[in-house]
Amino acid sequence: MSKARPSGRQIVGRPIGLIRALFKQGAEARRSILSLDPEAHRVGTTNASVRDAWVEKVLSELPRDARLLDAGAGECQYKKFCSHLRYVSQDLAEYTGRGSSIGLQQAKWDTSAVDIVCDITAIPEPDASFDAILCTEVLEHLPEPAPALRELARLLKLKGTLIITAPFCSLTHFAPFHYATGFNRYFYSHHLSALGFEITDMIENGNFFEYMGQEVRRIDDMAERYCSDKPTRLERYAIQIVLGMLQRMSHRDRGSQEMLHFDYQVRAVKVR
Repeated sequence: MSKARPSGRQIVGRPIGLIRALFKQGAEARRSILSLDPEAHRVGTTNASVRDAWVEKVLSELPRDARLLDAGAGECQYKKFCSHLRYVSQDLAEYTGRGSSIGLQQAKWDTSAVDIVCDITAIPEPDASFDAILCTEVLEHLPEPAPALRELARLLKLKGTLIITAPFCSLTHFAPFHYATGFNRYFYSHHLSALGFEITDMIENGNFFEYMGQEVRRIDDMAERYCSDKPTRLERYAIQIVLGMLQRMSHRDRGSQEMLHFDYQVRAVKVR
């Protein structure tokens, strides 16, 4: 049986209903929708800044003159937080910024400041030669992350600190050096405990709504790149409404990070 077509009154009433719904919003919500400015909402924008702040905090808590290995250091972005430490960087140094041109690339990537150029699974340093090891956003770029963790465990002194961040979920980036989209908490608890570590921190960065906000903000770039299209003005209003909804839900969140978030921030101590 065919579905009845809406009457003229119903068709006219729909936009009127939308206008009424808009005016039921608070003044600030209306301004953010009508501005068409994605920056009117913060949802989905704090991934890197929260991670950087955590790394800075954890590094600042390491004792002065501790010897630190920055494993997979890339452009050594965290060296600026290590003035109180004996900083040593390592990287394979094969990624140059352009990669395979697939997915997200950096255009430029300078690893010329790296101290040790080698595979992360075979670092030419003696056993127990570092007081702390930093490994940020690296594991997803390794074809075999478990052997890398074994090597880091070898290099770390007893009671030394291992600091890791890696995505829980990520888009293709740095291809072809992108072998996993992310890691769950069970990856760390399984591998680190087997290697003699006690995990002292395992913090989720973001939540489901923050992650979705981040991806909604990619629509312009993805549409242009993959379908030579762009959102209409009406669709941009819809994006503003969705960002406002995600921000409200993120503020009210009660645990959605167990389903989806940006990354885990892990601190572990070598106890055996």
